[in-house]
Parts: sequence; structure tokens; C-alpha cells
Amino acid sequence: MRELRVLFMGTPEFAVESLKAILEADFKVVGVITAPDRPAGRGRKLTESAVKKFAVSKNLKILQPTNLKSEDFQEEIKELNPNVSVVVAFRMLPEWLWKFPEFGTFNLHASLLPDYRGAAPINWAIMNGENRTGITTFFIDENIDTGATILQQEVKIEKHENVGHLHDKLMEKGSALVVKTLHQIQKDNIERIPQKDNGHLKKAPKLDKENTKIDWNLPLKDIYNHIRGLNPYPGAWCYLENSSEEFQVKIFDVEVISQEHHLPTGTVTVQEKKIKVAAKNGFIIIKQIQLPGKKRMDAKDLLNGYHFAPDSKLG
Repeated sequence: MRELRVLFMGTPEFAVESLKAILEADFKVVGVITAPDRPAGRGRKLTESAVKKFAVSKNLKILQPTNLKSEDFQEEIKELNPNVSVVVAFRMLPEWLWKFPEFGTFNLHASLLPDYRGAAPINWAIMNGENRTGITTFFIDENIDTGATILQQEVKIEKHENVGHLHDKLMEKGSALVVKTLHQIQKDNIERIPQKDNGHLKKAPKLDKENTKIDWNLPLKDIYNHIRGLNPYPGAWCYLENSSEEFQVKIFDVEVISQEHHLPTGTVTVQEKKIKVAAKNGFIIIKQIQLPGKKRMDAKDLLNGYHFAPDSKLG
């Protein structure tokens, strides 16, 4: 059986669970690569990544290169001499880095590849109203999320599940899949399955200002899926027109009521301490909302001190 020397690469909380599982399975981790510390918050204080914080607590060798192609960084990798690399929620790697380990470099991706290649697979699966998704380990190649798959596991998306809950579920199941993949590599028992691109694959592009905006003219169910697919992060947004003011708001937790009405889409009404927004064939009930410069709050708390005019509208 092969003796593995694992190099781990990752940055956010999603990656921590995999690194933790690798250590608990008694694999030797020779180094951890994560993003450089970055300024955050109003004080612009340097903040460590979730992976770095965990790696420090386990006394692991940590590398935070600003340039993955620099000669100094390449020398550090040669000294560590990993024979397998594991990538979870990191960045695109230069060819020399993913080709360096003898037994390859594999990535954990939060979808059933080849569908939902890209930066935000968990969000887009819910935004598109899927009832299932999954996790995949695959060997990295020169393109993004296109390498031969190793293992996959399907995961059910519950009817009212938001992206935060699904993220945690995939994080846990993904960590187990990473360990299972390492065991197969250790035993030299890997089957490489080429991905098939039929030309109609679903994509998961990076979330931006445009694709996170709520379109109140969409069908009721599509609006609901859009909002829960962005809850709690980064939050679906739209404009609120209230009296003579117009500003951006973020909307998080919502409910749906199917009901015939004759109100224009986006019309805001307040009934029984509930904020109702008219959509096609029903209403979106806003349960949590965030106004500019404020923290997100429950709708009932907002209504204690905020007034919606009769002609208020979201758009």
C-alpha cells in the first residue's frame, strides 16, 4: 500500500471539514496552502482564512503564496515533496503545481459533474430549482472542473432548504468523499471516468450584482428559488421604492402564498404584521430583510419602526 504525503489547498470553512477529516483518517499532511491574510472589517485588520486558523491549531506547515508561479514557492513545494494534492475551494492552479505530485492532484466539487461547473454550484442548484445535487472528486487538468471524475455521491435538496443548510450538508459529505478518494489512491485502486459534455450542461458562474438581483416578473416559484439559493450568502437584492426614496435592499428568508390577485408585480402591502410582495399568481412573504447600512432583521421587527407607503414597490 502506498504511503501518501498529502499537500492540502483550500481557504474557506467548506475546506476545513475536509482537512480535518484527512487528519482524523491518519494521513500525513506535509503542508497546507491557503490564501494570504486579507484586511477585513471597518478597521481593515488582517484576517486569516478559516483553513489557516485550523492549520495553526494543528501545527501544520502553512504556505500563503501571493504568486503560485514564483521560484521561491516552487522550491518550497519541492522541499515538502508531496505525492498527492487535495484541493477544496481554492483557486485555479498553474500546470506545474497540479502536475507535481506523483499520484496526481484532485479536487472536491460541490455538484454532480459535469453539471454546475464553476464558482457557485451550491447556489445555482437551488436557484434553478433542482431537487438533487451532489459532490464529486476529480483529477485536475488544464481546464476548469473538466478532469476525469473519481467518486460521486448524490445529495437530495429539500423543498424549502436554503443554500446555507445545503452548504453544510455538502461540506460534511464531501469531507468523507475526500478521505474515501485518498484511500483508493493509497491502494492504487482508482478508476478515472472522463466527463461527457453533451453541449447542454448547467453552469454555475460566479455570483455578481446582475445575477443576484430579483426579477419580480418571474413566476412565483422561480423568485422563491432565487431568494433561498442566495440565503444567507450573498443575499438576493432589489430596489425598494418607498414614497420619494429609492434604495437597494437585500431579502433573505421568505414564504410563498399562491393566490390570485390584480396587483402589479412588486407591489408591497403590509397585512397582519407581514410584508407581502405581489408576484404572478401569488405573494412572496418577506421574513428577513436588510436595509442599507443596517443589519438583517426580521420583518416584524422592521415594521415596529419603518413605514411602507401605499405606493411602495420592489423592482
